[in-house]
Amino acid sequence: MNSFLAATLLTGLLTFAASSQTVPGYRDLFNGRDLSGWVNVNTDPDTWSVRDGLLICSGRPIGVMRSEKQYENFILHIEWRHMEPGGNSGVFAWSNAQPNPNNRLPDGVEIQMLELDWPNLHKRDGVTPPIAYVHGEVWGVGGVKTTPDNPRGERSMSVENRCKGKGEWNTYDVVAVDGVIKLAINGKFVNGISRSTRRKGYFCLESEGGLIHFRNIRVMELPPGVTTPEQVAPELN
Repeated sequence: MNSFLAATLLTGLLTFAASSQTVPGYRDLFNGRDLSGWVNVNTDPDTWSVRDGLLICSGRPIGVMRSEKQYENFILHIEWRHMEPGGNSGVFAWSNAQPNPNNRLPDGVEIQMLELDWPNLHKRDGVTPPIAYVHGEVWGVGGVKTTPDNPRGERSMSVENRCKGKGEWNTYDVVAVDGVIKLAINGKFVNGISRSTRRKGYFCLESEGGLIHFRNIRVMELPPGVTTPEQVAPELN
């Protein structure tokens, strides 16, 4: 995050806190006991489970689980660890939570979570994908357009490789304000996008082929912005 944007966000939060009767704070999106607050969209009943305070995703079949409500401006804290080499997952922000029948995944802004061996296990014509690919790329999917901070094509890649490998916990902190998303990985801001054409929608957790654990999923809702109806995902029952 550049210093100007960081200062602007901090000033806005402090001004809101000083002028409001209610100071924003984190609330749990996962209670550590069950799947309350989440809706299985297109995965199997046993794809998602809870054990020892962890949210466990088997990775099969490909699909998502969505939050019950939509979010606009927020700070999301989420911790994750892959349990298989080359595991693939992610979290979608501002999603419509309506899967494309071709790939079983929805639109939104995808914040990628890949295990470090993924490039080595997915060589194409003998070419290994760049290691930056696995360290928290962020981009618009399913028709949602974004402007990358650190372009790799339409995607934004982290400026520093910070993700840890199989069996190790990673922490993502996602700050989303008025079409801008900044991603901190394991305690440092290293990536982001801006000018998202979607600015309010659901969170979706992704099942994409590998066993992954989640914990400490929390969100702080921030004041709304000037968001047009075209920038809001349709409400789902």
